[in-house]
Amino acid sequence: MGEAVIERESMDFDVVIVGAGPAGLSAAIRLKQLADQNGEEISIAVLEKGSEVGAHILSGVVFDPKALDELMPDWRMDDSQPFDTEVQDDKFVFLGEAGELTFPSFSMPEFMHNHGCYIGSLGNLTRYLAAHAEGLGVEIYPGFPAAELIEEDGVIKGVITGDMGVKRDGTPGDMFQPGMELRAKYTLIGEGARGSLAKKLIARYDLSKGKDPQKFGIGMKELWRVKPEHHKPGLVKHSMGWPLSGDTGGGSFMYHFGEDLVAIGFVVHLNYKNPYTFPFGEFQKLKTHPSIKPIFEGAERLSYGARAITEGGYQSVPKLTFPGGALIGCSAGFVNLPRIKGSHNAMKSGMMAAEAIVAALAEGREGDELSAYGAAYESSWVKEELHKVRNVKPLWSSFGTVLGVALGGLDMWTNHLLNFSIFGTLSHGKADYQTLEPASKHKPIDYPKPDNVLTFDRLSSVFISNTNHEEDQPVHLKVADLALQKDSELGVFEGPSARYCPAAVYEWVADEATGEKSFVINAQNCVHCKTCDIKDPNQNINWTTPEGGGGPNYPNM
Repeated sequence: MGEAVIERESMDFDVVIVGAGPAGLSAAIRLKQLADQNGEEISIAVLEKGSEVGAHILSGVVFDPKALDELMPDWRMDDSQPFDTEVQDDKFVFLGEAGELTFPSFSMPEFMHNHGCYIGSLGNLTRYLAAHAEGLGVEIYPGFPAAELIEEDGVIKGVITGDMGVKRDGTPGDMFQPGMELRAKYTLIGEGARGSLAKKLIARYDLSKGKDPQKFGIGMKELWRVKPEHHKPGLVKHSMGWPLSGDTGGGSFMYHFGEDLVAIGFVVHLNYKNPYTFPFGEFQKLKTHPSIKPIFEGAERLSYGARAITEGGYQSVPKLTFPGGALIGCSAGFVNLPRIKGSHNAMKSGMMAAEAIVAALAEGREGDELSAYGAAYESSWVKEELHKVRNVKPLWSSFGTVLGVALGGLDMWTNHLLNFSIFGTLSHGKADYQTLEPASKHKPIDYPKPDNVLTFDRLSSVFISNTNHEEDQPVHLKVADLALQKDSELGVFEGPSARYCPAAVYEWVADEATGEKSFVINAQNCVHCKTCDIKDPNQNINWTTPEGGGGPNYPNM
Protein backbone atom coordinates (compact mmCIF):
# COMPACT_ATOMS: atom_id res chain seq x y z
CA MET A 1 0.00 0.00 0.00
CA GLY A 2 3.07 2.20 -0.29
CA GLU A 3 3.22 5.38 1.76
CA ALA A 4 -0.50 6.13 1.55
CA VAL A 5 -1.95 7.32 4.84
CA ILE A 6 -4.82 5.11 5.99
CA GLU A 7 -7.74 6.84 7.63
CA ARG A 8 -8.63 4.92 10.77
CA GLU A 9 -11.53 5.11 13.14
CA SER A 10 -10.57 5.66 16.75
CA MET A 11 -12.10 4.56 20.05
CA ASP A 12 -11.05 5.70 23.51
CA PHE A 13 -10.91 3.51 26.62
CA ASP A 14 -9.41 3.77 30.05
CA VAL A 15 -7.66 0.43 29.56
CA VAL A 16 -6.92 -1.66 26.49
CA ILE A 17 -5.84 -5.26 27.10
CA VAL A 18 -4.20 -7.27 24.33
CA GLY A 19 -5.00 -10.98 24.67
CA ALA A 20 -8.01 -12.75 26.18
CA GLY A 21 -5.90 -15.30 28.02
CA PRO A 22 -5.84 -15.96 31.77
CA ALA A 23 -3.75 -12.84 32.46
CA GLY A 24 -5.75 -10.41 30.33
CA LEU A 25 -9.15 -11.60 31.49
CA SER A 26 -8.08 -11.65 35.16
CA ALA A 27 -6.86 -8.07 34.75
CA ALA A 28 -10.18 -7.05 33.20
CA ILE A 29 -12.23 -8.71 35.94
CA ARG A 30 -10.09 -7.19 38.72
CA LEU A 31 -10.37 -3.74 37.15
CA LYS A 32 -14.16 -3.97 37.13
CA GLN A 33 -14.31 -5.41 40.65
CA LEU A 34 -12.28 -2.54 42.07
CA ALA A 35 -14.15 0.07 40.04
CA ASP A 36 -17.46 -1.26 41.35
CA GLN A 37 -16.14 -1.21 44.92
CA ASN A 38 -15.09 2.42 44.47
CA GLY A 39 -18.31 3.43 42.72
CA GLU A 40 -16.41 4.36 39.58
CA GLU A 41 -16.63 3.55 35.89
CA ILE A 42 -13.62 2.13 34.03
CA SER A 43 -13.99 1.41 30.31
CA ILE A 44 -12.08 -1.69 29.19
CA ALA A 45 -11.52 -3.29 25.80
CA VAL A 46 -9.96 -6.75 25.48
CA LEU A 47 -8.62 -7.69 22.04
CA GLU A 48 -8.30 -11.35 21.06
CA LYS A 49 -6.75 -12.46 17.76
CA GLY A 50 -8.52 -15.84 17.81
CA SER A 51 -11.93 -16.30 16.22
CA GLU A 52 -13.38 -16.66 19.73
CA VAL A 53 -12.07 -16.54 23.26
CA GLY A 54 -10.16 -19.78 23.88
CA ALA A 55 -9.59 -20.57 20.20
CA HIS A 56 -5.82 -20.05 20.53
CA ILE A 57 -5.42 -21.16 24.14
CA LEU A 58 -3.35 -24.30 24.64
CA SER A 59 -2.11 -25.86 27.85
CA GLY A 60 -1.89 -29.23 29.58
CA VAL A 61 -3.63 -28.23 31.92
CA VAL A 62 -3.22 -29.09 35.58
CA PHE A 63 -4.55 -25.90 37.09
CA ASP A 64 -3.45 -24.45 40.41
CA PRO A 65 -6.52 -22.49 41.63
CA LYS A 66 -4.55 -20.15 43.91
CA ALA A 67 -5.11 -17.01 41.85
CA LEU A 68 -8.68 -17.91 40.88
CA ASP A 69 -9.48 -18.34 44.57
CA GLU A 70 -8.32 -14.76 45.12
CA LEU A 71 -10.12 -13.37 42.06
CA MET A 72 -13.43 -15.22 42.39
CA PRO A 73 -13.58 -16.95 45.80
CA ASP A 74 -16.94 -18.63 45.11
CA TRP A 75 -16.06 -20.07 41.69
CA ARG A 76 -16.43 -23.68 42.87
CA MET A 77 -20.09 -23.00 43.62
CA ASP A 78 -20.71 -21.84 40.05
CA ASP A 79 -22.37 -24.48 37.87
CA SER A 80 -20.68 -23.02 34.77
CA GLN A 81 -17.11 -23.32 36.10
CA PRO A 82 -14.98 -25.50 33.80
CA PHE A 83 -13.29 -27.99 36.12
CA ASP A 84 -14.86 -31.27 37.18
CA THR A 85 -11.75 -33.41 37.77
CA GLU A 86 -9.53 -32.87 40.79
CA VAL A 87 -6.09 -34.51 40.84
CA GLN A 88 -6.26 -37.90 42.57
CA ASP A 89 -2.95 -39.56 41.69
CA ASP A 90 0.32 -37.78 41.00
CA LYS A 91 3.20 -39.64 39.31
CA PHE A 92 6.61 -38.52 38.11
CA VAL A 93 8.70 -41.03 36.18
CA PHE A 94 11.95 -41.41 34.30
CA LEU A 95 11.46 -43.28 31.01
CA GLY A 96 13.93 -45.70 29.55
CA GLU A 97 13.34 -47.28 26.17
CA ALA A 98 11.77 -50.40 27.66
CA GLY A 99 10.43 -49.30 31.03
CA GLU A 100 10.07 -46.56 33.61
CA LEU A 101 11.33 -45.63 37.04
CA THR A 102 8.85 -43.91 39.35
CA PHE A 103 10.14 -41.22 41.68
CA PRO A 104 8.66 -41.59 45.20
CA SER A 105 6.43 -38.65 46.12
CA PHE A 106 8.53 -37.87 49.20
CA SER A 107 11.49 -37.10 46.92
CA MET A 108 9.72 -33.95 45.69
CA PRO A 109 9.24 -30.78 47.74
CA GLU A 110 5.65 -30.19 48.76
CA PHE A 111 5.14 -27.38 46.25
CA MET A 112 5.80 -29.85 43.41
CA HIS A 113 2.77 -31.98 44.31
CA ASN A 114 -0.43 -31.55 42.29
CA HIS A 115 -3.04 -32.46 44.89
CA GLY A 116 -5.55 -29.66 45.21
CA CYS A 117 -5.15 -28.83 41.52
CA TYR A 118 -7.64 -29.49 38.72
CA ILE A 119 -7.31 -31.16 35.31
CA GLY A 120 -9.18 -29.71 32.37
CA SER A 121 -9.04 -27.23 29.52
CA LEU A 122 -7.39 -23.82 29.84
CA GLY A 123 -9.37 -22.72 26.80
CA ASN A 124 -12.57 -23.48 28.67
CA LEU A 125 -11.28 -21.57 31.69
CA THR A 126 -10.77 -18.48 29.52
CA ARG A 127 -14.29 -18.88 28.11
CA TYR A 128 -15.59 -18.98 31.68
CA LEU A 129 -13.57 -15.91 32.68
CA ALA A 130 -14.69 -14.06 29.54
CA ALA A 131 -18.36 -14.66 30.34
CA HIS A 132 -17.79 -13.33 33.85
CA ALA A 133 -15.88 -10.29 32.53
CA GLU A 134 -18.62 -9.46 30.03
CA GLY A 135 -21.17 -9.73 32.82
CA LEU A 136 -19.23 -6.99 34.60
CA GLY A 137 -19.29 -4.78 31.51
CA VAL A 138 -15.94 -5.57 29.87
CA GLU A 139 -15.95 -5.27 26.07
CA ILE A 140 -14.24 -8.25 24.41
CA TYR A 141 -13.43 -8.23 20.70
CA PRO A 142 -12.45 -11.67 19.30
CA GLY A 143 -11.05 -11.79 15.77
CA PHE A 144 -9.19 -8.50 16.24
CA PRO A 145 -5.40 -8.90 16.51
CA ALA A 146 -3.43 -5.96 17.89
CA ALA A 147 -0.97 -5.45 15.05
CA GLU A 148 0.74 -2.18 15.91
CA LEU A 149 1.45 0.05 18.89
CA ILE A 150 0.43 3.68 19.12
CA GLU A 151 3.42 5.57 20.47
CA GLU A 152 3.46 9.33 20.99
CA ASP A 153 6.34 11.20 22.67
CA GLY A 154 7.78 7.93 23.95
CA VAL A 155 4.50 6.85 25.56
CA ILE A 156 2.31 3.93 24.48
CA LYS A 157 -1.18 5.30 23.92
CA GLY A 158 -2.92 2.13 22.72
CA VAL A 159 -2.86 -0.21 19.75
CA ILE A 160 -3.99 -0.49 16.14
CA THR A 161 -5.88 -3.60 15.09
CA GLY A 162 -4.85 -5.45 11.93
CA ASP A 163 -6.19 -4.40 8.55
CA MET A 164 -8.72 -6.79 7.03
CA GLY A 165 -9.09 -7.69 3.37
CA VAL A 166 -5.49 -7.04 2.30
CA LYS A 167 -4.53 -9.13 -0.73
CA ARG A 168 -1.46 -11.34 -0.88
CA ASP A 169 0.50 -8.67 -2.77
CA GLY A 170 -0.18 -6.16 0.01
CA THR A 171 -2.78 -4.09 -1.83
CA PRO A 172 -6.31 -3.48 -0.51
CA GLY A 173 -8.88 -5.98 -1.77
CA ASP A 174 -12.54 -5.40 -2.50
CA MET A 175 -13.42 -6.14 1.13
CA PHE A 176 -10.62 -4.03 2.62
CA GLN A 177 -11.27 -2.61 6.08
CA PRO A 178 -8.56 -0.61 7.83
CA GLY A 179 -7.73 -1.51 11.39
CA MET A 180 -8.97 0.70 14.20
CA GLU A 181 -7.06 2.77 16.71
CA LEU A 182 -7.94 1.74 20.24
CA ARG A 183 -6.54 4.44 22.47
CA ALA A 184 -6.10 4.02 26.20
CA LYS A 185 -4.77 5.67 29.31
CA TYR A 186 -3.01 2.37 29.99
CA THR A 187 -2.33 -0.63 27.74
CA LEU A 188 -1.73 -4.14 29.07
CA ILE A 189 0.06 -6.65 26.86
CA GLY A 190 -0.96 -10.25 27.56
CA GLU A 191 -0.29 -11.96 24.23
CA GLY A 192 1.30 -15.11 25.66
CA ALA A 193 4.77 -16.47 24.91
CA ARG A 194 6.79 -14.47 22.35
CA GLY A 195 4.01 -12.05 21.51
CA SER A 196 4.75 -9.76 18.60
CA LEU A 197 3.97 -6.52 20.44
CA ALA A 198 5.77 -7.62 23.60
CA LYS A 199 8.83 -8.38 21.50
CA LYS A 200 8.76 -4.83 20.12
CA LEU A 201 8.22 -3.27 23.53
CA ILE A 202 11.02 -5.23 25.19
CA ALA A 203 13.39 -4.02 22.46
CA ARG A 204 12.02 -0.46 22.29
CA TYR A 205 12.30 0.21 26.04
CA ASP A 206 15.23 -2.16 26.74
CA LEU A 207 13.10 -4.03 29.28
CA SER A 208 15.46 -7.04 29.42
CA LYS A 209 18.48 -4.95 30.40
CA GLY A 210 20.36 -6.79 33.14
CA LYS A 211 18.22 -9.91 32.69
CA ASP A 212 18.98 -13.30 31.16
CA PRO A 213 17.59 -14.07 27.70
CA GLN A 214 14.10 -15.53 27.83
CA LYS A 215 14.17 -19.32 27.35
CA PHE A 216 11.48 -21.37 25.64
CA GLY A 217 10.19 -24.84 24.97
CA ILE A 218 7.88 -26.10 22.24
CA GLY A 219 4.87 -27.83 23.74
CA MET A 220 2.68 -30.17 21.68
CA LYS A 221 -0.56 -31.72 22.86
CA GLU A 222 -3.15 -34.22 21.70
CA LEU A 223 -6.55 -34.83 23.23
CA TRP A 224 -7.87 -38.39 23.06
CA ARG A 225 -11.01 -40.21 24.08
CA VAL A 226 -9.92 -43.60 25.44
CA LYS A 227 -11.76 -46.78 26.34
CA PRO A 228 -13.37 -46.56 29.80
CA GLU A 229 -11.21 -49.42 31.07
CA HIS A 230 -8.08 -47.39 30.25
CA HIS A 231 -9.31 -44.22 31.91
CA LYS A 232 -8.14 -43.29 35.41
CA PRO A 233 -9.90 -40.02 36.35
CA GLY A 234 -7.62 -37.65 38.21
CA LEU A 235 -4.33 -39.30 37.19
CA VAL A 236 -1.48 -36.89 36.49
CA LYS A 237 1.72 -38.37 35.08
CA HIS A 238 4.86 -36.50 34.08
CA SER A 239 7.98 -38.01 32.56
CA MET A 240 11.49 -37.15 31.47
CA GLY A 241 14.10 -39.18 29.60
CA TRP A 242 13.27 -41.32 26.55
CA PRO A 243 12.87 -40.66 23.68
CA LEU A 244 15.06 -37.55 24.05
CA SER A 245 18.84 -37.83 24.22
CA GLY A 246 20.44 -37.01 27.55
CA ASP A 247 21.63 -33.60 26.38
CA THR A 248 18.21 -32.50 25.11
CA GLY A 249 15.83 -31.19 27.75
CA GLY A 250 12.14 -31.92 27.82
CA GLY A 251 9.49 -34.37 28.92
CA SER A 252 5.92 -35.51 28.67
CA PHE A 253 2.62 -35.07 30.46
CA MET A 254 -0.46 -37.27 30.52
CA TYR A 255 -3.66 -36.21 32.29
CA HIS A 256 -6.90 -38.23 32.70
CA PHE A 257 -10.04 -36.12 33.14
CA GLY A 258 -13.66 -35.61 32.13
CA GLU A 259 -15.52 -38.40 30.37
CA ASP A 260 -12.78 -40.78 29.22
CA LEU A 261 -10.53 -37.91 28.08
CA VAL A 262 -6.74 -38.12 28.15
CA ALA A 263 -4.48 -35.20 27.31
CA ILE A 264 -1.01 -36.28 26.28
CA GLY A 265 1.71 -33.85 25.45
CA PHE A 266 5.41 -33.38 24.99
CA VAL A 267 7.71 -30.42 25.62
CA VAL A 268 11.13 -30.04 24.01
CA HIS A 269 13.38 -27.30 25.36
CA LEU A 270 14.37 -25.05 22.46
CA ASN A 271 17.99 -24.76 23.53
CA TYR A 272 18.75 -28.07 21.81
CA LYS A 273 21.96 -28.28 19.77
CA ASN A 274 21.30 -30.87 17.09
CA PRO A 275 19.61 -29.28 14.03
CA TYR A 276 18.23 -32.69 13.04
CA THR A 277 16.05 -32.77 16.16
CA PHE A 278 12.39 -33.11 15.18
CA PRO A 279 10.23 -32.26 18.24
CA PHE A 280 6.98 -33.49 16.65
CA GLY A 281 8.69 -36.77 15.77
CA GLU A 282 9.89 -37.16 19.36
CA PHE A 283 6.31 -36.63 20.54
CA GLN A 284 4.93 -39.30 18.24
CA LYS A 285 7.68 -41.70 19.26
CA LEU A 286 6.84 -41.15 22.93
CA LYS A 287 3.40 -42.70 22.45
CA THR A 288 4.97 -46.00 21.39
CA HIS A 289 6.54 -46.51 24.83
CA PRO A 290 5.35 -49.77 26.43
CA SER A 291 3.93 -47.95 29.47
CA ILE A 292 1.98 -45.45 27.31
CA LYS A 293 0.88 -47.30 24.16
CA PRO A 294 -1.71 -49.58 25.83
CA ILE A 295 -3.71 -46.60 27.13
CA PHE A 296 -4.49 -45.55 23.56
CA GLU A 297 -5.54 -48.93 22.24
CA GLY A 298 -8.89 -48.45 20.53
CA ALA A 299 -8.88 -44.72 21.37
CA GLU A 300 -9.88 -41.75 19.19
CA ARG A 301 -7.66 -38.72 18.70
CA LEU A 302 -9.82 -35.59 18.98
CA SER A 303 -7.51 -32.62 18.68
CA TYR A 304 -3.92 -31.45 18.31
CA GLY A 305 -2.12 -28.20 19.02
CA ALA A 306 1.28 -26.68 19.69
CA ARG A 307 2.55 -23.60 21.49
CA ALA A 308 5.82 -22.13 22.69
CA ILE A 309 6.24 -22.03 26.48
CA THR A 310 8.34 -19.52 28.42
CA GLU A 311 10.94 -21.33 30.52
CA GLY A 312 13.35 -18.62 31.67
CA GLY A 313 11.54 -17.98 34.92
CA TYR A 314 13.01 -15.77 37.63
CA GLN A 315 16.20 -14.77 35.80
CA SER A 316 14.40 -13.82 32.58
CA VAL A 317 11.41 -11.80 33.78
CA PRO A 318 11.93 -8.39 32.13
CA LYS A 319 11.08 -5.04 33.59
CA LEU A 320 7.30 -5.24 33.65
CA THR A 321 6.36 -1.64 32.91
CA PHE A 322 6.88 0.90 30.16
CA PRO A 323 5.45 4.40 29.72
CA GLY A 324 1.72 3.87 29.32
CA GLY A 325 1.41 0.22 30.17
CA ALA A 326 2.77 -3.13 31.28
CA LEU A 327 3.52 -6.74 30.36
CA ILE A 328 1.38 -9.41 32.00
CA GLY A 329 1.26 -13.21 31.85
CA CYS A 330 3.58 -15.06 29.51
CA SER A 331 4.38 -11.84 27.66
CA ALA A 332 6.67 -11.43 30.66
CA GLY A 333 7.21 -15.14 31.35
CA PHE A 334 5.94 -16.42 34.70
CA VAL A 335 5.97 -20.19 34.03
CA ASN A 336 7.29 -22.38 36.82
CA LEU A 337 9.17 -24.92 34.68
CA PRO A 338 9.52 -27.87 37.09
CA ARG A 339 5.84 -27.56 38.05
CA ILE A 340 4.91 -27.13 34.36
CA LYS A 341 2.48 -24.43 35.46
CA GLY A 342 2.10 -20.75 34.80
CA SER A 343 -1.60 -19.93 34.47
CA HIS A 344 -2.01 -19.09 38.15
CA ASN A 345 1.02 -16.79 38.01
CA ALA A 346 -0.27 -15.19 34.81
CA MET A 347 -3.63 -14.52 36.44
CA LYS A 348 -2.02 -12.99 39.50
CA SER A 349 0.16 -10.74 37.33
CA GLY A 350 -2.95 -9.42 35.58
CA MET A 351 -4.61 -8.79 38.93
CA MET A 352 -1.58 -6.90 40.26
CA ALA A 353 -1.41 -4.77 37.12
CA ALA A 354 -5.13 -4.00 37.43
CA GLU A 355 -4.72 -2.88 41.03
CA ALA A 356 -1.90 -0.53 39.99
CA ILE A 357 -4.05 0.94 37.21
CA VAL A 358 -7.04 1.57 39.46
CA ALA A 359 -4.82 3.42 41.92
CA ALA A 360 -3.28 5.48 39.09
CA LEU A 361 -6.63 6.41 37.57
CA ALA A 362 -7.95 7.43 40.99
CA GLU A 363 -5.05 9.89 41.18
CA GLY A 364 -5.89 11.26 37.75
CA ARG A 365 -2.78 9.78 36.15
CA GLU A 366 -2.38 8.27 32.70
CA GLY A 367 0.43 7.29 30.35
CA ASP A 368 3.07 7.00 33.06
CA GLU A 369 4.87 3.92 34.37
CA LEU A 370 2.87 1.69 36.68
CA SER A 371 5.66 1.37 39.21
CA ALA A 372 3.23 -0.02 41.80
CA TYR A 373 2.81 -3.12 39.60
CA GLY A 374 6.55 -3.78 39.53
CA ALA A 375 6.71 -3.28 43.29
CA ALA A 376 3.76 -5.64 43.81
CA TYR A 377 5.53 -8.35 41.79
CA GLU A 378 8.69 -7.95 43.86
CA SER A 379 6.78 -8.78 47.05
CA SER A 380 4.38 -11.33 45.54
CA TRP A 381 4.04 -15.08 45.83
CA VAL A 382 4.67 -15.20 42.07
CA LYS A 383 8.26 -14.03 42.48
CA GLU A 384 8.71 -16.21 45.57
CA GLU A 385 7.57 -19.28 43.64
CA LEU A 386 9.84 -18.58 40.68
CA HIS A 387 12.80 -17.84 42.96
CA LYS A 388 12.61 -21.28 44.60
CA VAL A 389 13.01 -23.10 41.27
CA ARG A 390 15.31 -20.62 39.52
CA ASN A 391 18.24 -23.00 39.06
CA VAL A 392 16.38 -26.04 37.72
CA LYS A 393 16.51 -24.95 34.07
CA PRO A 394 20.19 -23.81 34.00
CA LEU A 395 21.34 -26.95 35.82
CA TRP A 396 19.39 -29.14 33.39
CA SER A 397 20.84 -27.24 30.44
CA SER A 398 24.40 -27.45 31.76
CA PHE A 399 24.54 -31.04 33.05
CA GLY A 400 21.93 -32.92 31.00
CA THR A 401 18.82 -34.74 32.09
CA VAL A 402 20.14 -37.23 34.65
CA LEU A 403 22.68 -35.18 36.60
CA GLY A 404 21.09 -31.81 35.91
CA VAL A 405 17.65 -32.83 37.16
CA ALA A 406 19.17 -34.46 40.25
CA LEU A 407 21.05 -31.26 41.07
CA GLY A 408 17.91 -29.26 40.35
CA GLY A 409 15.96 -31.40 42.80
CA LEU A 410 18.61 -30.86 45.49
CA ASP A 411 18.50 -27.13 44.83
CA MET A 412 14.71 -27.02 45.12
CA TRP A 413 14.91 -28.77 48.50
CA THR A 414 17.52 -26.38 49.89
CA ASN A 415 15.50 -23.40 48.66
CA HIS A 416 12.33 -24.86 50.13
CA LEU A 417 13.76 -25.78 53.53
CA LEU A 418 16.47 -23.18 54.02
CA ASN A 419 15.56 -20.42 51.56
CA PHE A 420 19.13 -20.82 50.34
CA SER A 421 20.93 -22.24 47.32
CA ILE A 422 24.50 -23.48 47.19
CA PHE A 423 24.50 -22.38 43.55
CA GLY A 424 23.29 -18.84 44.18
CA THR A 425 21.41 -17.77 41.06
CA LEU A 426 22.72 -19.41 37.90
CA SER A 427 22.58 -17.83 34.45
CA HIS A 428 20.81 -19.31 31.44
CA GLY A 429 23.63 -18.22 29.14
CA LYS A 430 22.79 -18.13 25.46
CA ALA A 431 19.45 -17.39 23.85
CA ASP A 432 17.82 -20.45 22.28
CA TYR A 433 18.59 -19.41 18.70
CA GLN A 434 22.30 -19.32 19.59
CA THR A 435 22.51 -22.92 20.80
CA LEU A 436 22.01 -24.65 17.44
CA GLU A 437 25.21 -26.21 16.09
CA PRO A 438 26.17 -26.71 12.43
CA ALA A 439 24.76 -29.88 10.87
CA SER A 440 28.33 -31.06 10.17
CA LYS A 441 28.71 -31.74 13.92
CA HIS A 442 25.70 -34.07 14.04
CA LYS A 443 24.16 -37.09 12.37
CA PRO A 444 20.59 -37.18 11.06
CA ILE A 445 18.06 -38.79 13.40
CA ASP A 446 15.81 -41.53 12.08
CA TYR A 447 12.14 -41.13 12.98
CA PRO A 448 9.66 -43.95 12.29
CA LYS A 449 6.90 -43.37 9.76
CA PRO A 450 3.48 -42.76 11.34
CA ASP A 451 1.00 -45.62 11.44
CA ASN A 452 -2.04 -43.25 11.44
CA VAL A 453 -3.50 -45.15 14.38
CA LEU A 454 -1.29 -44.15 17.30
CA THR A 455 1.25 -41.95 15.52
CA PHE A 456 0.53 -39.33 12.87
CA ASP A 457 2.10 -36.82 10.53
CA ARG A 458 1.93 -33.06 10.99
CA LEU A 459 -0.54 -32.29 8.23
CA SER A 460 -3.22 -34.64 9.56
CA SER A 461 -2.56 -33.18 13.00
CA VAL A 462 -2.93 -29.59 11.82
CA PHE A 463 -6.22 -30.63 10.20
CA ILE A 464 -7.72 -31.57 13.59
CA SER A 465 -6.48 -28.31 15.11
CA ASN A 466 -9.08 -26.63 12.87
CA THR A 467 -6.43 -24.20 11.64
CA ASN A 468 -7.47 -21.85 8.87
CA HIS A 469 -6.21 -18.63 7.30
CA GLU A 470 -7.60 -16.68 4.39
CA GLU A 471 -5.26 -17.69 1.58
CA ASP A 472 -5.28 -14.37 -0.29
CA GLN A 473 -3.57 -12.39 2.45
CA PRO A 474 0.08 -11.38 2.93
CA VAL A 475 2.28 -14.11 4.40
CA HIS A 476 2.50 -13.24 8.09
CA LEU A 477 5.83 -15.03 8.54
CA LYS A 478 8.36 -12.46 7.37
CA VAL A 479 11.80 -13.58 6.19
CA ALA A 480 14.14 -10.61 6.33
CA ASP A 481 16.86 -12.00 4.02
CA LEU A 482 16.15 -15.00 1.78
CA ALA A 483 19.79 -15.23 0.73
CA LEU A 484 20.84 -15.57 4.36
CA GLN A 485 18.16 -18.19 4.90
CA LYS A 486 19.58 -20.26 2.07
CA ASP A 487 23.26 -19.75 2.86
CA SER A 488 23.01 -20.29 6.61
CA GLU A 489 19.74 -21.91 7.71
CA LEU A 490 20.00 -24.42 4.87
CA GLY A 491 23.71 -24.35 4.02
CA VAL A 492 25.08 -24.49 7.56
CA PHE A 493 22.25 -25.99 9.60
CA GLU A 494 20.55 -28.19 6.97
CA GLY A 495 17.17 -26.48 7.18
CA PRO A 496 16.01 -27.04 10.78
CA SER A 497 12.85 -24.97 10.14
CA ALA A 498 11.43 -27.97 8.27
CA ARG A 499 11.74 -29.92 11.55
CA TYR A 500 11.27 -27.54 14.46
CA CYS A 501 7.93 -26.28 13.15
CA PRO A 502 5.14 -28.49 14.59
CA ALA A 503 2.78 -27.59 11.74
CA ALA A 504 4.85 -28.23 8.57
CA VAL A 505 4.85 -24.54 7.65
CA TYR A 506 8.39 -24.53 6.25
CA GLU A 507 9.89 -26.62 3.46
CA TRP A 508 13.07 -26.57 1.41
CA VAL A 509 11.84 -27.74 -1.99
CA ALA A 510 14.26 -28.82 -4.73
CA ASP A 511 13.66 -27.84 -8.35
CA GLU A 512 13.21 -31.03 -10.38
CA ALA A 513 15.44 -29.81 -13.20
CA THR A 514 18.27 -28.06 -11.37
CA GLY A 515 18.09 -29.47 -7.85
CA GLU A 516 18.22 -25.89 -6.56
CA LYS A 517 16.32 -25.56 -3.28
CA SER A 518 13.89 -22.78 -2.51
CA PHE A 519 12.28 -21.81 0.78
CA VAL A 520 8.52 -22.46 0.81
CA ILE A 521 6.29 -21.05 3.55
CA ASN A 522 2.90 -22.76 3.96
CA ALA A 523 1.55 -19.95 6.13
CA GLN A 524 -1.99 -21.34 6.12
CA ASN A 525 -0.74 -24.21 8.34
CA CYS A 526 0.54 -21.90 11.09
CA VAL A 527 -0.79 -22.69 14.58
CA HIS A 528 0.79 -19.51 16.00
CA CYS A 529 3.28 -21.38 18.20
CA LYS A 530 6.10 -18.82 17.50
CA THR A 531 8.84 -21.49 17.42
CA CYS A 532 10.29 -20.12 14.18
CA ASP A 533 10.57 -16.64 15.68
CA ILE A 534 12.46 -18.16 18.62
CA LYS A 535 14.66 -20.87 17.11
CA ASP A 536 15.74 -19.56 13.69
CA PRO A 537 19.55 -19.44 14.11
CA ASN A 538 19.87 -16.03 12.44
CA GLN A 539 16.70 -14.47 13.88
CA ASN A 540 15.73 -14.02 10.25
CA ILE A 541 12.05 -15.02 10.63
CA ASN A 542 9.63 -12.61 12.26
CA TRP A 543 6.16 -13.80 13.29
CA THR A 544 3.53 -11.10 12.75
CA THR A 545 -0.23 -11.14 13.24
CA PRO A 546 -2.24 -12.56 10.32
CA GLU A 547 -5.73 -11.39 9.46
CA GLY A 548 -8.12 -11.50 12.40
CA GLY A 549 -9.62 -14.86 13.33
CA GLY A 550 -6.92 -16.83 11.50
CA GLY A 551 -5.06 -19.70 13.11
CA PRO A 552 -6.22 -22.69 15.13
CA ASN A 553 -9.67 -23.13 16.61
CA TYR A 554 -9.12 -25.33 19.64
CA PRO A 555 -12.43 -26.61 21.02
CA ASN A 556 -11.35 -28.14 24.34
CA MET A 557 -7.63 -27.57 24.76
